[in-house]
Amino acid sequence: MKRTMPPLPKPDANGRFPALAYIQVSIARDIVRERTALGLTQQQLAKLAGIRDETLCRMESGKHSPTVRTVEKIEKALQNAAKKLQRA
Repeated sequence: MKRTMPPLPKPDANGRFPALAYIQVSIARDIVRERTALGLTQQQLAKLAGIRDETLCRMESGKHSPTVRTVEKIEKALQNAAKKLQRA
């Protein structure tokens, strides 16, 4: 199943974007982009990062504010997966 990117939030009447929603979606889009580029499923990345599948799913939907620690775990897992791919 192809995962679509969560849409960026729309600006308000004054042209301002909601900061928190924009950050959540930006993080989500980055994770989806990197995960799919590495050929990983959500379940595989969640396992590599040591987080629950449901947590990653909510993050990738752009509707969940992850902790810094969770983002760091995912970043490390993506980096390790990219290094493995380069060695293969």
